[in-house]
Amino acid sequence: MLIRSVFARFLSPASVLLLMVALVTTACGSAPKLPPAGLMEADQWLFERGTESLADRKWYTAREYFRRLVDGFPQSAHREDAKLGVGDTYIGEDSIESNILAINEFREFLTFFPVSRRADYAQYKIGLAYTRQMLSPQRDQTATKDAIRELELFLQRYPDSPLKTEVATLERTARDRLSQSEYEIGAFYARFNVCPGAVDRFRGILVSDPAFTHRDGVYFQMAECLLKLGAPAEALPWYERLIVEFETSDYLERARKRIAELKGGYELAGAGGNRR
Repeated sequence: MLIRSVFARFLSPASVLLLMVALVTTACGSAPKLPPAGLMEADQWLFERGTESLADRKWYTAREYFRRLVDGFPQSAHREDAKLGVGDTYIGEDSIESNILAINEFREFLTFFPVSRRADYAQYKIGLAYTRQMLSPQRDQTATKDAIRELELFLQRYPDSPLKTEVATLERTARDRLSQSEYEIGAFYARFNVCPGAVDRFRGILVSDPAFTHRDGVYFQMAECLLKLGAPAEALPWYERLIVEFETSDYLERARKRIAELKGGYELAGAGGNRR
């Protein structure tokens, strides 16, 4: 039922059934064993076998060991880690379907164990699963926005987590993807001289994501559009900002040339005024 509810938003009922059958059929290459009869610490045995299978990338086998522990030993000290292990098996498979299932597992973990010592790990894996679903800048950015939301939530809730650096890197990647998507729309407008629309897009990027990795292009395209709109005084600071903030950029030489042209024009205008 959990799997069906996860996919209900994405697939038709028939597609869900086919997908579940396909996942099980392709995964059943090595069925997990049962704990030895009479074993006192069967939960420990299941956890060790699941961990070994996970390390060997035997995703289905590991998942079944972990599920048996989670479902059969509600008081086990390994139950939290086993629940995370189920999610890790889906993350390990790294397909569109498995990443959606991973998100479901880690969300359930946070629902059942909100104060767990490993709650930060579950939140991190939710963000990671969304980043793996991000599409190219030219395509729909829903998954990118979802990733940003979940990664920001991590940084707010777990500022002291040892995973913070990795999460910040993922967040920067996701934000760059979203900003690049907006930039390409603005560049398209600029290419066809729809400069007011382009300037609005560029300004929006710099407001929502001032640390955008490729903002040198935003600065240059913004300045070029402002020139076309007859606002050289507004354009000049964007060229200068590009020079100051970027030691290397494909736009540096063109920006320097524009600065020289604009400042030369101001000097000539000033000299003409003095002659008058």
